[in-house]
Parts: sequence; C-alpha cells; structure tokens
Amino acid sequence: MDILEKTEKELLEIARPMWDDLVKYSNNSNYGAFTRNFSEEMLRGANEIEMGKQFARSELTKNLHEDVEFMGTIRRGEHVTVLFKQRHKKKPGEWLGRLVLGYEDDEVKIFGATIF
Repeated sequence: MDILEKTEKELLEIARPMWDDLVKYSNNSNYGAFTRNFSEEMLRGANEIEMGKQFARSELTKNLHEDVEFMGTIRRGEHVTVLFKQRHKKKPGEWLGRLVLGYEDDEVKIFGATIF
C-alpha cells in the first residue's frame, strides 16, 4: 500500500510508537535502539560518533517528555511527514517534532527525524 493513501489514524498508529521509541532512546542515549527503524539512507547519514556527541552535548536530546501531541501530517512525494508537539521535562516551552516515513523493502521506515 502507498503510504500516502493511509488515513491519519493509520499513520498515527505507525508513527506514534516510532516517535515514542525515538524519545525513549534519545533520553537514555541508546544509539543502536534509536536508529533501529531508520531507512538505509537515513542510517548512512547518522554517523554513530557524531550522534553520540550530539547525545552527550545537547540538553534537548535528553529529558524529552513522553507525553506528546499529534499535530497532523504532510504528504509529499513518496513520504509522509508526521508532526508532533513535543515538550521537555526541564526546559519550558514547546518544540516541533518531525518524523518522515516511507517504505523501504515493503516496510515503513524513518527517512527523517528532527526536533526544533
């Protein structure tokens, strides 16, 4: 099935557990688990040493709140971007979580993930 044809409910059922895992493994700096749903393309760009440095230096990558709010989706090309309102346990305010999903070998994978 084309990911663009999925309903928002179907997309959220796929995206939310993936986002929850990213938050969990970012909070405890577990690179291996953090990248387990990445596409091959995303893995090539996710250098373990650089990501380890980011985990170590960035306060934002730790203490992310587990309770997030789904904001919607953007469909473009072969991918769907799922947007979340993300909060931090120590920093006041809100951040935008962005998860880009698509198919690789008939399996939904992460093609992009950012928080800003």
